[in-house]
Amino acid sequence: MATAVSPIVDQFGRPIQRELLTREVAGPRIGGVRSPVSGYPADGLDPIRLANILRAADAGDPLRFFELAELIEERDLHYAGVLGTRKRSVSQLDIQVDAAEDTPEAKAHADWIEAGLKRDTLQAELFDMLDAIGKGISFTEIVWDTSEGDWNVGQLAWRDPRWFRFDRYDGATPLLIGAYDAEGVGSVNLPSTPSGESPLAPFKFVVAAIKAKSGLPVRAGVSRLVAWAWMFKAFTQRDWAIFSQTFGQPVRVGKYPAGSTESDKSTLFSAVANIAGDCAAIIPETMLIEFIESKNVGQGADLYEKRCDWLDRQISKAVLGQTATTDAIAGGHAVGQEHRQVQEDIERSDAKALSAVLNRDLVRPWIDLQFGKQLLYPRLRVGRPEDKNVQLTVESAVKLIPMGLKVETSFFNDLLGIPVPKTGADVLIAPATPAPAGFGNTGSDFPALNTSQRMREVDDPIVALADQAEKLCGPGTDALINEVRAVVEHATSLQQVRDELLKLKPGIAERNLAGLMRMARVMANLTGRANIPDA
Repeated sequence: MATAVSPIVDQFGRPIQRELLTREVAGPRIGGVRSPVSGYPADGLDPIRLANILRAADAGDPLRFFELAELIEERDLHYAGVLGTRKRSVSQLDIQVDAAEDTPEAKAHADWIEAGLKRDTLQAELFDMLDAIGKGISFTEIVWDTSEGDWNVGQLAWRDPRWFRFDRYDGATPLLIGAYDAEGVGSVNLPSTPSGESPLAPFKFVVAAIKAKSGLPVRAGVSRLVAWAWMFKAFTQRDWAIFSQTFGQPVRVGKYPAGSTESDKSTLFSAVANIAGDCAAIIPETMLIEFIESKNVGQGADLYEKRCDWLDRQISKAVLGQTATTDAIAGGHAVGQEHRQVQEDIERSDAKALSAVLNRDLVRPWIDLQFGKQLLYPRLRVGRPEDKNVQLTVESAVKLIPMGLKVETSFFNDLLGIPVPKTGADVLIAPATPAPAGFGNTGSDFPALNTSQRMREVDDPIVALADQAEKLCGPGTDALINEVRAVVEHATSLQQVRDELLKLKPGIAERNLAGLMRMARVMANLTGRANIPDA
C-alpha cells in the first residue's frame, strides 16, 4: 500500500485524524443530543405553526423542519410514491469510473475505485444519499475498513439530518451537534462552536446537497415546496372524512304515536341510534323509522376528490416535473413521451449532482488514503449508458480502417461490452476459409488462377481490351474533359455553357475513343455468341 509523502488534508486544508476514520463516531446515542427518537410536528399542523417551523429552519434551527419532512413522506402516499420513484431511478443506475489519464498508474487508480464499489449494499446506500432530494441535504458517514492492510469502504451509514446544524455565519456549512465520541479514542481535536457543535471530520462524511431551487440547503429541498400543499391536502382529507361520516349514510328518523311513554321513546331512540351499526333493530308496531337520504352526496364528495387530485398533481410537478407518469390524465402517446423526457432530464441532473458529490467526498479521499495525494483523480459517473448505434460504428470502421483510420481494439471492447482478454486466455478466432474452387496455392500471398484458365483469359480479346483500356481511352477522355472544362471556366451563364457545348466538334482523340467503344461492343457481342454451346 502506497503512503503519502506529505500530510493528507481535505479540500479545506484540514489534516485528517486517522483515529476517527475506521470508527463509527456520529451515530445516535440514547440520552444524548443525537437521539433516535423523533418529534411529531405534523400533529395538529396549521398555517401559523408551519410558518414558524420554516422560519426557525431559516434562522438556524432546522430540527422541526426535518421532522416535518419525514412525516410528510410517511403520511402522504402520493408524495412517498413520486419521491421514491425519483430516488430509485438514480440509485439503480450504472456507475462507471474513468481514469484521470492514459497511464498504467491512473488506470490502476480507476480500477481500484471500481472494484471497491462492487458492494451489495451500494444501491441502498445511494438511495439514502438521495434523501437530499426531499430535505435539501443528506449526510452519510464513511466508516473505513483497513483490516486487510488497504483502505476500503466498510460502511456508508446514513445519518439523520436532525443531528446537524448549519453555521450561523453562512447558513450552509454543516456542523455535527454533540462531541465526536469515538469509542476508546478519547477527545477529538476538532474546534467546536459555543453551542457545542463541531465541524465535520475530514474524510468522514458524504454531504449531498441536491436543490430543487437556488438558495440555502434547508430551503432548497422538495419538502419545502410540498409542505404547504400537503397541509392543505390534509385539511381537505379531514373534511372529506367528516362529510363521508355525516352524509355517507342516510339520516334515521323515528316517529312515535301520541301518548307514548318514556320507555317507548327510549326504545325507539335506541333502535334509531343502533340501526346504522347493527343494521337491525326491533320496535313496537305502532312506531315508525324513516331513512332520509341526502340528494347531493355525490356532488359534495366529488369536490373533495377533485381538490385532493389537483394537489397531488402539483406535488407531481414539484417532484418529477410532470404529471403523465403518475396521473392518468395524459393527452395521448405524444404527450406521454414529452413528459417522460422531462423526467429523464431530472434524472440526469440528479445523477450528475450525485456524481459530483461522490467524486469530492468519496473518490478523492479514497485515493489519497490508499495511494497518496495526486495531481489528477479518477472520475466517477452515475448515469445511463449513452445510446450508440453499434452497427453503424462497426460498419463505418470496416470501411474506414482500410483507408487509414486508426482505432484501438479496447474501443470496440468497450463499445460491445466485451472485456479485454487476459494474457494466456483462450480466445475465439475466425475459422480458416477454404480456397474457392478453381484457385490453387502458387506459393505467393495471393491465390492464382489455374493454368488453363489463365491461358484462356490471356487469349480472350475482351480481357486484352480491358487491360489496355486506360492506355487506349486515356487521350480521348482527357481531351473531352479539357474541352468541357474550358467552356465552363470562360462562360458567364448556364445558357452560354449550353450554347458553347453545342458548338463543339469532336477532335481526333474523341473520334478514336468513339471508334474504340464501337469495336469493344462488337467484340463483346461476338465473344458472347461464340460461348453459346452447340445444341
